[in-house]
Amino acid sequence: MGIDLRASFVAGLEGFGLRPDVASALWLPLPMLLLVIAVTVGVMVMTWLERKISAAAQQRIGPTLAGPQGLLLPLADGLKLLTKEDVIPADADPWLFTLGPILVFLPVFFSYMVVPFGQNLLISNLAIGAFFLIAISSIQPIGLLMSGYSSNNKYALLGGLRAAAQSISYELPLALSVLAIAMMSNGLDTVSIVERQSEYGLLSWNVWRQPIGFVIFLLSALAEAERLPFDLPEAEEELVAGYQTEYGGMKFALFYLGSYANLMLGALLAAVLYLGGWSFFVPVEAIASWLNIGLNEPAVQVITAVLGIVMTIVKAFIFIFLAIIIRWTLPRVRIDQLLDLGWKFLLPIALVNLLLTAALKLAFPAFF
Repeated sequence: MGIDLRASFVAGLEGFGLRPDVASALWLPLPMLLLVIAVTVGVMVMTWLERKISAAAQQRIGPTLAGPQGLLLPLADGLKLLTKEDVIPADADPWLFTLGPILVFLPVFFSYMVVPFGQNLLISNLAIGAFFLIAISSIQPIGLLMSGYSSNNKYALLGGLRAAAQSISYELPLALSVLAIAMMSNGLDTVSIVERQSEYGLLSWNVWRQPIGFVIFLLSALAEAERLPFDLPEAEEELVAGYQTEYGGMKFALFYLGSYANLMLGALLAAVLYLGGWSFFVPVEAIASWLNIGLNEPAVQVITAVLGIVMTIVKAFIFIFLAIIIRWTLPRVRIDQLLDLGWKFLLPIALVNLLLTAALKLAFPAFF
C-alpha cells in the first residue's frame, strides 16, 4: 500500500527517452532539496511559535508588527543573519572556526533521512535506522568542542567543554531508551517501529509499554537540544553565550538552525518511537470497515497519507509546546546537577529499564 514516488519519477523520465541511470541520478538531489526546505520552514515555524507561546506564558503581546501576527519575523531574522558580516577573530583558527558550525548542523540534518513522516514518506528506510540516529548524533560534540576551542576565547572554550560533556552524558541514556524500543519492535528501522504500534491504535503505542523509557527519552532529548533548564553551554550569566560567543552572521545562523532542528528532530522521534508516528488513535482498518470503504482505492490512500503526515506533525508539536513551556517554568540547573542527573540517575535507570524490557519480552512475548 502506498505510492513509490521514486519509481514513478524515474519511469516518467524514461518515458521521455532518458536512460535509467541518468533518470536515477536526477532523482537523487530532489529528496535532499525537499528535506532542506522542510527543515528550514519547520525551524521558522518553531521560532514564531516560541515567541507567541513565550509571550502568552509571560502575559505579553508577542510579535505583531512583522506581518500578520508577526508571521514574517522568522523571515526577517533569516535576512538579517544573511546580510551580517562574517567576522573571524584575529587569533582564532580559521579552518576549525569555520568547520565547527558545519559539524554541529550536518549530523542533525542527516538524521532526518531516516525519520518517517508517513508510511512511505522518508528519504531512506534503513534497516538500522535507530542505530544510524545514535551513531550520527555522536559527531555533534566534536563540532561543539571545535567551535569553542578554535575561537581562542575562554568563555567559548568553557562553553564548548560543557556542551561536549553534556552531549556525551545524555547520549547514553537516550541510546539505551531507543534500544529498548528496538528490542520490543524486533527491528531497528523506524518504519517497522511505527507499524508495530498501529495494530490496536492508541492502546498499542509504545508510551504505555515504555513509560520509564519515554520520560528518559524526553529529558535526554531536551538536554541534547540544549534547551532550558539544560542550556548550560550558552549560559549568558557566566559564559556570555558559550561556544557561540565569537560567531556572527551565517555561522551563528547554523548554530541557531541546528539547535531548533535538533529540538524538532527529538520531537519527531518521540512521536515515531513512542506515540505511534502516523498511526491514528483508532486503527485505519476499523475506520474503513465502519465507513464501508476500501483501503486500496487511490483517493483513500492519498487521504490516509495526508492525515498520517498531519498526525505525525501534531504529535511532534505537542512535545515542542512542552519544551517551550518548560523554558519559562523551570530555572536553569547547575553544571554539577546536570551531570549528576545524566550519569547517576538517568543512565542507571535506563540500564534497569533495558534489562526489565528484555525480561518482560521473554516472559510475555505476546504483549512485548
